[in-house]
Amino acid sequence: MSTTRERIIRFIEEFLAERDYAPTVRDILKGCAISSTAVVQYHLNVLEKEGRIHRDPEIFRSIRLSQKKSVVAVPLLGMIAAGKPIPVPDSDTWTNRTAETLEVPQELVGDRQVYALKVKGQSMIDALIDDGDIVLMEPAGSAENGEMVAAWLKDKQEVTLKRIYVERRQVLLEPANRHFKPIRQRPDNVEVQGKVIGVIRKL
Repeated sequence: MSTTRERIIRFIEEFLAERDYAPTVRDILKGCAISSTAVVQYHLNVLEKEGRIHRDPEIFRSIRLSQKKSVVAVPLLGMIAAGKPIPVPDSDTWTNRTAETLEVPQELVGDRQVYALKVKGQSMIDALIDDGDIVLMEPAGSAENGEMVAAWLKDKQEVTLKRIYVERRQVLLEPANRHFKPIRQRPDNVEVQGKVIGVIRKL
């Protein structure tokens, strides 16, 4: 932002804090020592286009500041298959190998420890998770039936993204695409690595 717009934003913040109502254009002109109301309007228009303020032209003293959304950095730990399982180097991949991070809204993550995986494949397309999307995962060692999980297949050293159903003698890893078959495994061969808590869609 220009120095003038920075000054206007600070003035609006202070004015609102002191008086609990918004300043007028003339208030800003005097408070920021700007030469004319036309110049004030110009800077307010720019601030509004940038999303820094909001105004209602039909309401007097309607200037309000946009609320800044806090973000958190989430580690992107690699790929996960939504189709046929794909091999990954080892189970440590899920906790300590970070190639890059993503900034996501704090409200989406909350206070949880979260990591992200890029989806490869279309077996979860009916659950609105497509190839190239990113899933946000909460580390977990178990899950309720029907929850979407990252499941580690121990004998194949492969991981897949599916809905899990634990039965007495087997674990069913169910896709969300009728063109894919479910994966049936012995309970001792499946390890839940995390549960899906959110999806960032590919545009």
